[in-house]
Amino acid sequence: MKLITLCVVSCLSAAAPLAALGQVYPSKPVRLVLGFPPGSAADVVGRIFAAKLSDGVKQSIVVDNRPGAGSNIATEAVARAPADGYTLFMGSVANTINASLYKNLPFDFGRDFAAITGIASVPNLLVVHPSMPVRSVRELIAVAKSRPNEILYGSSGNGTSPHLSAVLFSSMAGIKIVHVPYKGSPAAVTDLVAGRVQVMFAPASTALPFIKTGRLRALAASTAKRPAIVPDLPTVAEAGVKGFETAIWFALFAPEATPKDIIERLNAASVLALADADLKQKLAAQGIDPIGGTVAQTAEFTRNELSKWAKVVRESGAKLD
Repeated sequence: MKLITLCVVSCLSAAAPLAALGQVYPSKPVRLVLGFPPGSAADVVGRIFAAKLSDGVKQSIVVDNRPGAGSNIATEAVARAPADGYTLFMGSVANTINASLYKNLPFDFGRDFAAITGIASVPNLLVVHPSMPVRSVRELIAVAKSRPNEILYGSSGNGTSPHLSAVLFSSMAGIKIVHVPYKGSPAAVTDLVAGRVQVMFAPASTALPFIKTGRLRALAASTAKRPAIVPDLPTVAEAGVKGFETAIWFALFAPEATPKDIIERLNAASVLALADADLKQKLAAQGIDPIGGTVAQTAEFTRNELSKWAKVVRESGAKLD
C-alpha cells in the first residue's frame, strides 16, 4: 500500500484556515463511524486517531461502532447521513472488497463517498491453533491438501480482509478450507485460541498478544515485506506462495456531497494528527503504520483497490447476497 504522507510544514500552513474558521466548522462534536466492534483492529486505530484528530479540530470526535455484514451496516448509515462534515466514516479494505463481493448493496462505495486521507495499514498474520501439526506455510498447505474441507478458518466477517486473504491464499495454494465468519476479529481470534477454528489471517494488533504467550502460532505475514514488529516472521510469499500480498488498511471518508472546503480542512488536520510522534508510537506498539496523503492520492488509491479486489473476487468466484 503506497500513499505518500504529506510533510508537516505544508500541513501546518494548510491547517491555518482550519484554526481561523474553527467557529464555523466544526462547531459541535463530530461522529466517526466504524464498521467493526470494540477491540478490533479498526477500533484500535479509530480510537487512537480520533483522540489526536480531536485535539487538532478542537472538538470531540465520538467513535461510533456499528459492526455487522462486513462493515456494510456502518457504510450504509454514513452514505445516508447528512453531508455536513459531522458524520465521518473510517472505511477500510473491506469496503473495496464488498463492492464486488456483494450483489445488491444499497450504496456505491466508489461514488457515494468522498476520500479524505489514508489513516493506517495493519498486516494480517497467518496464525494457527497450537494443536495444528504445522510450523510453516508449506506444512499447512500439505495438511490442508490431505484433509480437504476439514480445516476451519475464522474471519472478522464476510467480505473482510481476513476473509478474502484466506480465499486468495486457498486459491493460490490449491487447497480447500471452510470459512467461519464472525462479527469482528476479537470474536474470531477468541474462537481460534479456544480451538473451535484452526486457522486465520488475523490483524497483527489482535493476534500479537496471543502469539507472544504461545496461545497462537504465527506462520507468516500477509504483506509484501516483513512487518517491523515481527521481523523474523517470513511473508507468505517468502514461505512458498509467490505473489501473495494483502493488508488491512483504513482511510477517512465522508458522504460524497460534503463541501470540498470541509474535506480539505479535515485532510489537513488528519495528516497533522498522523504525523504526531505520540500517535506513531501508539500505533507502532500494535504493529500498525500511519499513512496520510492528500485527498487526490487517497481517492486514487481507493479506485485502485476497487479494481484490484474486483479482479480477486472475480477470479475466486466468491459471491455474497
